[in-house]
Order: sequence, then structure tokens, then C-alpha cells
Amino acid sequence: MKTVCVIIEIRCLRTPDGKIWADAVFAYEFLSRYLMAFDHVRVVARVLDVTEVPANMKRADGEGVSFAPVPYYVGPVEFTKKAFAVRRAVQQAVSPEDSVILRIPSNLANWLMPVLQRRRQQYAVEVVGDPLDVYAPGAVKHPLRGFFRWWFTNRQVAQCAGACAASYVTQYALQRRYPCAGFTTNISSAELPEQAFASTARALVTDHNSPYRIVTVGSMEQMYKGYDVLIPALSRVNNNGLTAHLTIVGNGRHRPDLEKLARETGQADNVDFRGQLPAGEAVRAELDQADLFVLPSRSEGLPRAMIEAMARGLPCIGSNAGGIPELLEQENMVDPGDVDGLAGKIHDVLASPERMAQMSERNLEIARQYHRRILNEKRRAFYQHVRNC
Repeated sequence: MKTVCVIIEIRCLRTPDGKIWADAVFAYEFLSRYLMAFDHVRVVARVLDVTEVPANMKRADGEGVSFAPVPYYVGPVEFTKKAFAVRRAVQQAVSPEDSVILRIPSNLANWLMPVLQRRRQQYAVEVVGDPLDVYAPGAVKHPLRGFFRWWFTNRQVAQCAGACAASYVTQYALQRRYPCAGFTTNISSAELPEQAFASTARALVTDHNSPYRIVTVGSMEQMYKGYDVLIPALSRVNNNGLTAHLTIVGNGRHRPDLEKLARETGQADNVDFRGQLPAGEAVRAELDQADLFVLPSRSEGLPRAMIEAMARGLPCIGSNAGGIPELLEQENMVDPGDVDGLAGKIHDVLASPERMAQMSERNLEIARQYHRRILNEKRRAFYQHVRNC
């Protein structure tokens, strides 16, 4: 029996019956795809013991998928207190006979690397983010932000350089910064089932009497998504001849700060904080009610939320961070942090029904490249190569 050990930066919960629960995106359906080429999947991730789980979490373990729990921590302070136990748990989770896949950037992967190097054990990487952007100025508020940016970026360069195979969520953006000399492919994490796609592009709407509806989807745990840029931009749009409402789907510790910003900019009545919604139909319902999707991120791999919006035929505006330029045309992007540029872009798009109809048609066509069937063919080839490393 061949086991693949997957090191992944997710936070899981364990109920008294021993079941493991995770955010819906990383539930069993996600983790079981490694079984395409392996007999068993052992997931190395942080696990917290609880008595009950939130309604939006789903079962993560199951047939062929087990967990090697790592002591639970949140943030650098808690990590420092548990560093020895975390390192020991990660290093004991991986056997010399295992195939190993590191989903990076990952602090857990950093702890495992010395063991892999000492054993001369082959490993592969799935590159899903960029620490150079994650720790960019304005993205994270921490006194050691600059050090973290240097450290994690250099660690990721070394991890990719030493890997026997690498899968990137982008077509070229992450490959340029983090090259791998071994087998490489690009596979988006955003694999969409058939029901995720709208049947047709959106119709041309020339008479729009109600307020425009803007939607965005993402975490507020950090300021990566640029909502502190989007809210002031909304204020400028509403003070420049248009009326628009913003719906933010997601949650996180910076939500109170963003709610305060909405009040300070006079947009409290125009911003709807919807909180965390179950993945799938609930999120698609919000997308279907919107006129425009906006994601002014400071840091991105290849944003699943934007691809899901495109699959609904929704016109999209984004920053030119990470893999977003692989999804959008230059004319529909702005620089991260550019409030005035974002406000102008939103205004111009909403004021042009013809442009919105063209964006809808194009986005739906681009999104079809991320159909589950197409990505699974590439994923199976990658996993098989890793098994043979």
C-alpha cells in the first residue's frame, strides 16, 4: 500500500467521536482526490479538540483519508509557545516510505524539510500562494512582517528548487518566482463541477433602475483581499453619480475594523456583511444576484472566488496581484491599494452595459477551463509522477 503524506496549512476540529472537520473547501471531497494515484492519504494539519463544530464545516476524514494531528495554534505568539511540540508532531507524521506533498507556503513544511533532507527523501510541492505578496506592506500588521516576508519567500524558493515535482495554481506567475527543475504542471485549486456554471452569459441590460449590486467573497482574517480599499472606493462611486451596494461574503478577525470603516466612509447602509456561507449553492445565489464581482487583493495565488464568479457569467474587476492577470484583461484590473483607480474602474464598468455583457461572455468562456473533468486529468498525471519519484 502506498501512502501519500500531505502537509497542509488548514485548521481542523476534532469531535469526541474522533471525526475530523474542516472548512468546506478542504473537506473529504478535496482531500480524497489524492486517492487517484495513492492507496491512502495521511493529512498533517493543525487539529483542535472541540465538543461541537460550526454548521459551515464538513467532515474531512473518511475512507482512505486519515489525519496526523499537529498541536493547534493561531498566530506567531501561540506558535512560539508550542514550537517544539509542533516540530515533533510534523516530523513524526512522515515515514521514510511515504510519498510527500507539501502545500506551500507552509510553516509546517518548513519544520519537515530538515528531516526530508537528512533522509534524502524525495518530495513534491503544490504551490498555492506567494509569501512575497502575503507579507507585502499593508497586507499584514505585524512588527516582524519584513522578516517573515524574507524568511518564507526564501524557504519557498528552496523548497521548489529541491522538489522532484511541482504543481502551481497559476499558469506562469508563481513559476517565475519559484522555479522547479523537476516535473512541473499547473493545476488550479478551483475545480468546478458542472452545476457551478451558468448556462449562458448575462443579457445586455440597458435600463438599470435599482442600485447596482457589487459582491466579493473572501476571508477577513487578514487584509489580503483589499476590502479596506474596496469600501472607500464604493464611497467614491456613490458620490460620483451612481448608486451601488456591496455584499461581502466571508468572515474573520478584521470584520469589526471593516464595519467601522464602512461607517466612517458613510457606507454603513450600503455594505452588507453576510458572514461565512456554505460553499456551493449559497455562495452561487449571492453571485447570481449581483451585477459585478470585485476582488482588489494585495496577495493571491489563483483566486477560486473569482473563478466561481466568472463561471456564473459575472463581470469581474480585480487587482493585478498574483494569478489574477491570468484571468482578467488588463483593462479590468488596477494596482493593489489604488482606491481612486478602483473607484474609477467600477464606475466605468457599471456605466457601460455593453462592456458588462462582453465581460460576462468572456468570463464564462475562461471559467470553463477550470471544469473538474479537465483539471482531474492533469491532477492524475501529477500524482502518478509523485508516486514514482
